[in-house]
Amino acid sequence: CVLLFLIGIVGNMMTMLVVSKFRDMRTTTNLYLSSMAFSDLLIFLCMPLDLFRLWQYRPWNFGDLLCKLFQFVSESCTYATILNITALSVERYFAVCFPLWAKVVITKGKVKLVILVLWAVSFVSAGPIFVLVGVEHENGTNPLDTNECRTTEYAIQSGLLTIMVWTSSIFFFLPVFCLTVLYSL
Repeated sequence: CVLLFLIGIVGNMMTMLVVSKFRDMRTTTNLYLSSMAFSDLLIFLCMPLDLFRLWQYRPWNFGDLLCKLFQFVSESCTYATILNITALSVERYFAVCFPLWAKVVITKGKVKLVILVLWAVSFVSAGPIFVLVGVEHENGTNPLDTNECRTTEYAIQSGLLTIMVWTSSIFFFLPVFCLTVLYSL
């Protein structure tokens, strides 16, 4: 796990550094790759907390804010990666099938704007995580021993968990459909 963590951190930082440092590397494709590298870097930075939560979920001693924040970052970065892959595939489709048109229409400025919109959609879509998860403990037990970063009872009872399951499903099935169509044309 440590080796994977270090390779992920260094590799993604190097990708972002190369794209930002060398002007000729700032192609539309590399802008998407750099955005995905940033997303993956944030996911790798959240990995230690995620592993801790999986291996020793009780007691959670890092507080409610960190519980919510690392889940939010992880979820929004997952959404951002999915959207970046989809947008990159659409851009590549047009570059291959309509090269002259794509060279004029798909500009670096427009790609930067698309990336900003993708990240905004990702953050908004992951926003309910702040209500969905939190630190809770089992009733009738000592909170210091049974604190757990998990889905809250409110999220389950209010139906918010169901909405997030649908949102996550949409973030999976729509890109799969889009990629299937683009790669079959």
